[in-house]
Amino acid sequence: MEISLLSTLAFGFILGIKHAIEPDHVIAVSTIASGSKKLWRSSLAGVFWGIGHTATLFIVGLVLILMNGKIPEKWSMSLEFLVGIMLVYLGITSILSFKNIHTHEHEHDGELHKHFHSHKHDGEHEHKHQHKDVFYMKSMLVGLVHGLAGSAAMTLLTMSTVKSVWEGAVYILVFGVGTVVGMLLFTTVIGIPFVISAKKIKINKALTQITGVISTAFGFYYMYNLGITEELFKLWIQ
Repeated sequence: MEISLLSTLAFGFILGIKHAIEPDHVIAVSTIASGSKKLWRSSLAGVFWGIGHTATLFIVGLVLILMNGKIPEKWSMSLEFLVGIMLVYLGITSILSFKNIHTHEHEHDGELHKHFHSHKHDGEHEHKHQHKDVFYMKSMLVGLVHGLAGSAAMTLLTMSTVKSVWEGAVYILVFGVGTVVGMLLFTTVIGIPFVISAKKIKINKALTQITGVISTAFGFYYMYNLGITEELFKLWIQ
C-alpha cells in the first residue's frame, strides 16, 4: 500500500472523528444517551450509531462511486431535512420520557418524605432485554438516517480523494471507523452526568428535558434553514 494512500486513510480516520461530533450528530445521540442509567450503555449507543452511520455511507457511497454519479441537490437536501424531523422527534420523546413518574409525599415520625413512583405497566419490567435491544436499534437507526443524509457529501469527498473504487471503499470504511471512535468517546463523556444523576430523579429529569428542548429547537432551526434559507421548499414546488 502506497504511503500516499496510507496518509489519505489516516486523514479519513481523523475526519471521521471530527465528523462524529458535528452539532446534529451530537444532539441526536445526546437524547439517546440521556435515557441510559449505565455508562457502558451510553458508550454502546455511540458505537451502534457509528455502525449505522457507516453502513449507510458505505452502501450508498459505493453505489454512487460505481455509477460515477451523485445525488441530485433536491434529494440531498430532502434527506438532510429528514434529520431535522428526527431531531424534533427525539427531542419531544426525551421531554415526555418522565411523564409516568410522579412524586408522592407522606409524613413519617414528624418528617416529610418524598418518593418517586412510576405508573408504567408491570409487564415492561419482564422484558428488560427487549428494551435494551430497542435502545441499541434506536441508536443504529439514528446513525442510518445521518449516514443517508451525509452520503452525497461523503461521495464527493471520496471521489476527490482516491483514485479507484477499492480505495474509495477502504476510505469510507476507515472514515466510518473514525466516526465510531469519535462517537464512542463522546457518548461516554456525555453519559457521565446522566449516570451520576440516575438516582436523583429531579436532576436527571431536568438534564434529560433540557437535552430534549435543545434537540427540538435545533431540529426546527435545521428545517427552517434548509427549507427557507437554502430554498429547499422552492425546489419541492418546482
